[in-house]
Parts: sequence; structure tokens; C-alpha cells
Amino acid sequence: MTAVEHVEYVETVVVGAGQQGCGAAAALQELGHEALVLERGEIGQAWAHERWDSLLVGSGNRSVRFPGREYDGDDPDGFMSGPELARHLRRYTQERRLQVREHTSVREVECLPDASDHDEVRFRTHLSAGGAVESRNLVVAVGGYAAPRTPALTTDVDPSVHQLHSRYYRNPAALPDGAVLVVGAGISGQQIAHELVSAGRRTFLSVGRHRAWPRHYRGRGLLEWLSALSLYDDFGTVGGDGGSVLPGLPVTAVRDKREDLNVGTLAARGVTLVGSVRAADGGTLLLKDNVVAVAEESARSFDDRIRRRGFVAPEEKPAPEVPMEHVADFGEQLDLAHHGITTIVWCTGFGPDYRILPRHVLDENGAPIQEKGLLGVLPGLYYAGLPDGNYVVPVGISANVENGRTLARLIHVDHVMRSGSSESLVKR
Repeated sequence: MTAVEHVEYVETVVVGAGQQGCGAAAALQELGHEALVLERGEIGQAWAHERWDSLLVGSGNRSVRFPGREYDGDDPDGFMSGPELARHLRRYTQERRLQVREHTSVREVECLPDASDHDEVRFRTHLSAGGAVESRNLVVAVGGYAAPRTPALTTDVDPSVHQLHSRYYRNPAALPDGAVLVVGAGISGQQIAHELVSAGRRTFLSVGRHRAWPRHYRGRGLLEWLSALSLYDDFGTVGGDGGSVLPGLPVTAVRDKREDLNVGTLAARGVTLVGSVRAADGGTLLLKDNVVAVAEESARSFDDRIRRRGFVAPEEKPAPEVPMEHVADFGEQLDLAHHGITTIVWCTGFGPDYRILPRHVLDENGAPIQEKGLLGVLPGLYYAGLPDGNYVVPVGISANVENGRTLARLIHVDHVMRSGSSESLVKR
């Protein structure tokens, strides 16, 4: 820190003004504690500006809730767009009068090595534009879906083929003419493939470990069952290079609520399903011959858990299934030129980007060393929006409420104990 650097103080600095960061700040406000949220772009930046134009929020409108505010729109069973979610979040921060500084990126965070339990300053957050904010607590809410990940084999693809990650895809018209291969059958891959084929583009979809699920099952929506039966832990993934990749969720978001979206319905619309891409040799991709195996995933997990818990749920006869009549194995090679494929959209997920933090609080892959997705390795260091192992509930939109309130309670306890106050440690 230079002698001329402007330094200010706040009890808690929150990095990131997405739903997790704003949820943490609001939960602290509920308990009477001050927080300053620093955001490199705008409130809800990723939702508003860093996803494709037609994206639908996969967890549905009911999940758009924040501390003290449930979803208040007129379509609870619908799926809003990314920009709509950003507008909801902005309205909430304005109504709650949260302190959010937009267009204020963080250069690096300094964890003061000689700070004691009694010190007010344990962290110094240096801003890219100059100046610093000192704080006793630091909540890092930059999420895990920050750094696009593509496999190393992209360098082995013929350079004449246009390649981009889903982070940079916007709409079909922005792509070169020709057929498109979408790699990855999660939410991004299936929504993008659906949009491309609906726009008249010849579309191929490379399927992998993603499993197909019915959008409704035995009288309830899939997302309700996932929460009630703790099925979220079934969707964890690990990067092929051993790095950390945050889990994905089943595909449920569709504009027409009467429809399902899965590999079977996509095949019925004319999307050609191909196996997982395992290597590339110029204009030829080498595939796994696994299309049918992926498509045949059933709802057995739901039935088993419903039975074990003794829940009364009406059986559906016939049970919802992935339509298989248009699904067939493709083979082990895909000749890009032969099929007129000029573009590959890699829907291969995201990893965390925590380079603003010191190396000693990160693991060998650059991911936070943490406990329960919330607690860092230093006193006063917290995270919001990380999974606990492969359990993905903490990364969901609505999880900002519980995540924020858990962090706020811990910060409140720290404040009461350090101040010597007789105030109750449990404040509601």
C-alpha cells in the first residue's frame, strides 16, 4: 500500500453483486450490520450481459427470491430470462438500499498476516482503479461460473472451423452459415441446440454424462422433487483435467410449459445426436458410441427415494419417459466437412476464478479451500455460492437466502463477542 492510496473502512466487504453477494449484504442488513458490495460490472452482470440472448433461468421463477422477498410476479411456474432476473435483483437492491458500487473491480485482496482476533482490519481489498477498502470480514461471492472451460482438444480441430464457448454465444444469426455442433447436453447445450434447430440451422448435439429427466413427475415439478428428495447431489461433475467444475442441473426451462426439453425431444425436432467428443484430428472428431445409453436414463431415482420416505405420490401410468423413437447411436467419428459443420459451440461448463485471492487460501487448482461451501481457511473469510462437495443446492439462486443468513449470523456472533456486548448471539 502506497502512502497516497485512499483507504476506507467497512465491517464487511462483499465481492460480487450477483444474487449471492446481494443476498449476503441484505442478510447482514437484517441483523443491523454494514456491508459494502463491490461489482466489476453491473448488478446481475452475468445474467444481464454474459449469456446468450434467449437464455431461460433453469431453476424457474419460484427460485427468484432474496432475504425478506419471495417471488412476487404473476408466473410462478414460468422461467424468466437472464436480463429479467438481473432486473429483479436490481430492483431488490434499490428497495433495500444496499450499498453496491458498480463498475468497481477488485485488483487483489490482501489478507493481513499479523491481524489478531481483536483487530478491526483483517483484509485489505485493493481496487483496480486505485484505493483500497479495509474490513474485518470478506465475503467472496464471485461464484463458480466465471471462467469458461473448454477441453484441450480444441487446438486439434481444423482452424477453419469457428469455435466458441457458450459464454460468447448470443444467437443463431451471429454464427457463420452452415451446420452447428453443440458439445455438451446440459442446460446451455440443450437450450442452444433447441434455439438453433428452431431457427432452421442443421444442428448436431454431442451428449455426455448429462442424464435426461422428465420436467414433471408424479404430480410435482422436477425442481420440487430435487429439493424434497435431496437429489441435487446426483449432478456433480469433475473436470476432465482434474480441475474443479461446478455441477450442472437438469434441463427444465422451456417457453411452452406443455413441452419437455431433453435429448429425445431434440432428436424429434431434427437435432442429430452424437456421442461424447474424446479427441480431434483436424476435420474429424472421435466420439464415444454412447448416445442411446445417455438417452435411456429413467426416473428410478425418484421412485426409490419416494418409496424409502413413505411419501404419498400418485403413480403415473405410463410413467414419463424420454422419447426414444428418433434416438440412435451415431458411431465413433464425425466428419465436420462432410456434414457441413462450420461452427462448434462448446457448452462444457465453467470453473471458478479466484485469482484476486492470495495463493495460500486456494488449492492446487486455484479453487477456494473451504468448508461447507461457506467458510474460508482464515477467520472472517467467507464464500457465497460454492457447492458443498457435489451437493449443488448452495449454488442455486434461492440459496442466496440461507447462505446469506448463515454468514450474517456468524458475522453477528463475531461482532458481539469482540465488542463485549451483552446482546444475544442469536438475533432474528
